[in-house]
Amino acid sequence: MYRDERTRFFHGRRGLGDRFDPYGFRLLAWAVDRRGLDGVATTNHDYYTPFSASRVVAIPGIEVSTTRGHVLVIGPNPPAETVALEYTPLETVELAHDRGCVAIVAHPFRNSTVAELEDVPFDAIEINGKHPRTRPLVEELAARRDLPLVGGSDAHYPFEAGRAYTVIDADVLTPESVVEAIRDGHVEARVDEGRFDRLLRRGYRAVHRRKHPDDALVSPTPGLGAPPGDDADETDR
Repeated sequence: MYRDERTRFFHGRRGLGDRFDPYGFRLLAWAVDRRGLDGVATTNHDYYTPFSASRVVAIPGIEVSTTRGHVLVIGPNPPAETVALEYTPLETVELAHDRGCVAIVAHPFRNSTVAELEDVPFDAIEINGKHPRTRPLVEELAARRDLPLVGGSDAHYPFEAGRAYTVIDADVLTPESVVEAIRDGHVEARVDEGRFDRLLRRGYRAVHRRKHPDDALVSPTPGLGAPPGDDADETDR
């Protein structure tokens, strides 16, 4: 089982964040281990830094800010860095496949029009733990595109880790086995919606109301804004 996370509390300013990332990853590994999961995929916005941890398996990844929204690239050899809004979704998928990775539509109903692209060969669609109300819409989209679902917490803070995760049908958890399981559809997305997770959701709203505008990408990702049924201040900038 694994989930995708961030290792910092903000977007952009990589030079500043690089100093924090090792500490942030240790906190995430601790939080994920406490949740009883086996691995974590780190998918920071537009860059990848390798991590190793004794508590959990570290799965490499990056969240690419494409011209139409965010796409997760997960696998053994993600690109080290991308430029926001430089790649189209199709170019991102081709980049992922050329590097032995999978390309996953991230939060398709928040700040994204990626899911409208019927001819792009994505490998999976994410159910995002920040917006579980959109799950029926995501499931309908995945069924229409005949794609598997994966779960991701989209956590920027350790306390957010664990709201959504992916069950992997594999003998061992490695970047390669994750890629193979997703491509073969041997995955299951799960979302935790207990009392503790509802409290986390409130904490998320409070934190994002206080985030400084500089934490956002310089050029906002085009898309739909807040997901259906969610408050506008929950949008992940």
